[in-house]
Amino acid sequence: MNYLIRKEIIGFFSSAMGYVILFVWLLAVSLMLWFFAGEYNLLDGGYATLRPFFSLAPVLFLLLVPATTMRMFAEEKRMGTLELLFSRPIKISTIVISKFWAAWLLMLIALFPTLLYVLSIYLLSVAGVDWGEVIGGYCGLLCLVATFVSFGLFTSSLTSNQLIAFLLAALLSFTTFYGFDLVASLTNIGSLHNDWVEWGIQAHYQSMIRGVIDTRDLFYFASLTLTFLYLTVQVNLRKR
Repeated sequence: MNYLIRKEIIGFFSSAMGYVILFVWLLAVSLMLWFFAGEYNLLDGGYATLRPFFSLAPVLFLLLVPATTMRMFAEEKRMGTLELLFSRPIKISTIVISKFWAAWLLMLIALFPTLLYVLSIYLLSVAGVDWGEVIGGYCGLLCLVATFVSFGLFTSSLTSNQLIAFLLAALLSFTTFYGFDLVASLTNIGSLHNDWVEWGIQAHYQSMIRGVIDTRDLFYFASLTLTFLYLTVQVNLRKR
């Protein structure tokens, strides 16, 4: 498994596209948080909080994660290397899990430089920062990324076209993050509205970035992630 994880990470950085994706991510986040005026600007808010970053990050991850995962199965199928990999005595589940960990670690690498924002806010503030909110926010992002990665692997396993895999993953991520809230806004019935909201990712993510790490939210993300990893395994088992 370690070999497969290293293979995926090295493959990501073997071309300029990997560096471009990470550069665009960091540039977009930095510009929105520090330079462009608006709701995400940390300095305009007047409070020592990273809540704007935690609100902005999912929007960017809707594109960043699919851009990272779109090639993991689709490109290998197009190049014919997936059949070679399947011919080896390696379980399909091991291949899928290895690709999952590789993509998740790549997103962890993308998040690591953002710790400078925590340090900056800490140094600029008088009373310090809410560490519960910071820890909860990053935990929420890691859970969110894991779920988006499972979506991306699933859609990449469905096609050999990277663009289609990207679009399907972005659509699936957007629908599960925002879609249920949009449907909930169409009803005025309180209980029904709350039920629709609870089905969506955004409600569970918002709970975590407030600094509340609830086992129900962790179970929700774990269940969704494992479900789509299982579906990815089943798709590849049929193709094998």
